[in-house]
Amino acid sequence: MSLFQPLPNTGSAADATRPLADRMRPRTLEEYVGQEHLIGPGKPLRAQIERDDMGSLIFWGPPGTGKTTLAKIIAAMTKAEFIEFSAVLSGIKEIKQVMADAERARQYGTRTIVFIDEIHRFNKAQQDAFLPHVEKGNIRLIGATTENPSFEINPALLSRCRVYVLQPLSEEQIVLLLERALTDRERGLGALELKASAEVLKKIASYTSGDARSAYNVLEVAAGLTKSSSRAEPTRSGTPEDGREITDEIIHDALQRRVLLYDKTGEEHYNLISALHKSVRNSDPDAALYWLGRMLEAGEDPLYIARRVVRMAVEDIGLADPNALSLCMAARDAVDFIGMPEGNLALAQAVVYLSLAPKSNALYTAYGAVQQDVEATAAEPVPLHLRNAPTKLMKGLGYGRGYEYAHDVEGKVADMQCLPDNLRERMYYHPTNEGIEKRIRERMEEIKRQRVRVGQHESARKKES
Repeated sequence: MSLFQPLPNTGSAADATRPLADRMRPRTLEEYVGQEHLIGPGKPLRAQIERDDMGSLIFWGPPGTGKTTLAKIIAAMTKAEFIEFSAVLSGIKEIKQVMADAERARQYGTRTIVFIDEIHRFNKAQQDAFLPHVEKGNIRLIGATTENPSFEINPALLSRCRVYVLQPLSEEQIVLLLERALTDRERGLGALELKASAEVLKKIASYTSGDARSAYNVLEVAAGLTKSSSRAEPTRSGTPEDGREITDEIIHDALQRRVLLYDKTGEEHYNLISALHKSVRNSDPDAALYWLGRMLEAGEDPLYIARRVVRMAVEDIGLADPNALSLCMAARDAVDFIGMPEGNLALAQAVVYLSLAPKSNALYTAYGAVQQDVEATAAEPVPLHLRNAPTKLMKGLGYGRGYEYAHDVEGKVADMQCLPDNLRERMYYHPTNEGIEKRIRERMEEIKRQRVRVGQHESARKKES
């Protein structure tokens, strides 16, 4: 089979066995909903498409915002061959084969768009394999990612692509898509003659948080439940009711069935992570393990949990146990390296360690106070004695004058002001007596005494002179 075959006839009757989200995929820019900041009249991406002046692109946005759909529309409008890669399934061998075919096709005047879903999952070597072909113009690369391209895509490849950011769809846009699906007889659910109120459709939209694919999935489940319910409950005439309606109760049931798979940004998501965090803060390892298990078994992204666990280490443990942060970062790396389900034990180890560690929010409180002062006080210039003076002019202006090199002072502590004048005596960090912070408190007190001794000695020296 040739890699370069015409795109399927998207205008033909839809295969009813395909998911609703796939059947309802827009075929033209006119059908496409959302991303007006990119494809609205006169907007940059639309102008590129209409001029047939497409370079390589990166689409960055959350799931269900139309990244793949937009790539397919571009391929159709620019009459280019469309090759779709999955970064999860494809390797160097497949990449090289497609690149060779694309180079040959270009010699015959055929343009090729290579679309890579989840491009952030390709490693450096795989991404580098595309680079020379992008430079030569053998292919136009369109990558889709839910992760920040600045961190996940090689700088050399990223510099040759234009990044477009896709936004989650609004509730009104999701409702519009659902209404289309209910009435479309060719590709949607129109043949079922289902009804749904605006409130019901809005409820689906609110639960799916701008993810069109998730909304279609919920609607498809609800349609199946409605169809089964009407068969089981005939009307008084003994025949199924013609005008079947998707009710609020059916939507509630559909969402319950899908909540573990799709509802990762709804209320329960935040309830569970809040329960985990507060159990750790309250030194309850059993509760922390339970809530961790609830989230992982529900299909929550383990790296999201890992990020929150790192936050717990710095917010609630801090310098009372500096090892907490290192252990949590190691757990995050373990999850990223070995994946799931093995990675769940690394997270379990981290939350139990945090639960049993001494607690301190002194650093969290200190930085909060700093933020308040930065916001509320004048941004005074850096004191002259703390400034570097690399030029003669700067030295003449007093830069660096009066600076005391701490290593030349007894005790390695100089009696030198390091805050601006308006915050001269301000103290932010107040360590507790928990864990390592007890030793930190003692060290801070010793530094304070040493600074006083140095100041007294300097005053006595000046008087003698």
